Amino acid sequence: MKPISWQDFAQIELRVGTIIEVHDFPEARKPAWQLLIDFGADIGTKKSSAQITDLYSKETLSGKQIIAVVNFPPKQIGPFLSECLVTGFVQDDNSVVLAVPDTPTANGTPLS
Repeated sequence: MKPISWQDFAQIELRVGTIIEVHDFPEARKPAWQLLIDFGADIGTKKSSAQITDLYSKETLSGKQIIAVVNFPPKQIGPFLSECLVTGFVQDDNSVVLAVPDTPTANGTPLS
């Protein structure tokens, strides 16, 4: 791995958000959900496409808090515009375990 500086890391806006809507994404090349995530009053809501269907159903995702990068430029994924990157850990079988706060946290709180 290439080392980065503190200034490099400080540019990444990792924030807590709550998933408020989950939709199917049949047009995705790899199975994915379309998520609408609430990041609080300062940031608002953002959309994300997340390839997390192996371990998470719509029902388990709704209301779940996650950690996401909120300052990437939007990325067009087929017909969907993804506005943030939900973070997680890729396992050996390529399933993704979400990175989540272990205690309820105010939406928009930055990772420090």
